[in-house]
Amino acid sequence: MVGFGYDVHQFKQGRPLILGGVEIPHTHGLDGHSDADVLCHAIADAVLGALGLADIGHYFPPGDPSCHNISSLKILEKAAALCREQGFTLVNIDSTLVAEAPKILPHREAMKANIGRALGLDPARVGIKATTNETMGFIGRREGIAAMAVAQVE
Repeated sequence: MVGFGYDVHQFKQGRPLILGGVEIPHTHGLDGHSDADVLCHAIADAVLGALGLADIGHYFPPGDPSCHNISSLKILEKAAALCREQGFTLVNIDSTLVAEAPKILPHREAMKANIGRALGLDPARVGIKATTNETMGFIGRREGIAAMAVAQVE
């Protein structure tokens, strides 16, 4: 079975930029109740979607004080635990970050390692790609970052 996830967060000054559990030097971080790791959120929703479960907002409600500034790697750990509880095995992840900046490639291997560890997957089974929005829309205006992901479970 396959699931799809999508997430988007706008930039906010005064926050660290966390993508794939890696703090990336940048002028802005992403706004959100958790650490706002848009990549992990898209991946978690893809895993949950493959299982036919509710999205991450169900398990980690935005207004819940216990979720404030939570590491999104914890969200991935929960998605992986739910996968196991449902009797499934996570096979692989493929994802794409859409951002004009910063450059993702220098951080990709660390991101793959973090995500793989959180999901119990070999990092070689975690695909992370990056692209720009060719200066169009809110992403092109450098107002935020989007991420898409698919997860395969069996």
